[in-house]
Amino acid sequence: MITGCQTIKDKTDAIIEKENEKLSKYISKPASVLQMELGKPDEDFKNAKGNFELIYNTKKYGIPCERRFEINSDNIVIGFVSNGCF
Repeated sequence: MITGCQTIKDKTDAIIEKENEKLSKYISKPASVLQMELGKPDEDFKNAKGNFELIYNTKKYGIPCERRFEINSDNIVIGFVSNGCF
């Protein structure tokens, strides 16, 4: 039982690492590069820090995936968060 749980955790960790590698290539790039590759975001708004957030929502196997990118005042991607994506 413990081995099975560890295998699932290892697979999950590998998926998360792959997702983070894929999205981290946008860090320090202009938001236009992000939008050229991912398209128009589903949502965008100014956050409490005064930066823009671009949100992309998708579904895979009925599971919602949200990718959120933070864009600074120079229009550069400075961060991202990925939830439910694999």
